[in-house]
Amino acid sequence: MRHLIIYAHPNENSLNNHLLQTVIESLEKENHEIEIRDLNKIGFDPVFSLEDIQGQLAGQLSDDVKTEQEYISRAEQITFIYPIWWTGMPAIMKGYIDRVFSYGFAYRYDQGVQKGLLKGKKAVIINTHGKSHEEYERMGMDKALTLTSDNGIFIYSGFEIIQHFFFDKADKASLEEVEIWKEQIRNTYSLPVFNL
Repeated sequence: MRHLIIYAHPNENSLNNHLLQTVIESLEKENHEIEIRDLNKIGFDPVFSLEDIQGQLAGQLSDDVKTEQEYISRAEQITFIYPIWWTGMPAIMKGYIDRVFSYGFAYRYDQGVQKGLLKGKKAVIINTHGKSHEEYERMGMDKALTLTSDNGIFIYSGFEIIQHFFFDKADKASLEEVEIWKEQIRNTYSLPVFNL
């Protein structure tokens, strides 16, 4: 199957990059066709400009946005990998969504009813964050993240979310904990839903 990975972390030695390599190995093992969009490496411009807004309203998109939409259109399955910074996604990932998940591509309204246009695509989201799950639950941040990312972006656009990982206390994770996370990732990509 055609699998796209959209990745956002500037450090090649980061835990996120380590998890990215695990995803790639897992997909290769299952003989998926893989494309990777490393947003920092490709220098994706995250600024949703006035030109972008006017272009979207006129149905005219910039070349970089068209390119990313072509990658998404080709993919049957998409993995998003990014850290949680300041209780949200990095600016480059948020800007990617602002610019690429445009009206008429990711969603539209039919007689006032919202319709996700990326229906049929499966998604896995992999996040790392510094606080513990318990702290996030106490603050209500676990629900807030699910509401703003899963419901507010991915499901809204039509994705079927197969798994959303929140790997906590990531800045203090032991090798044993990272190995457990890697095994959870491997197990996810071996599920029948990914290997039809």
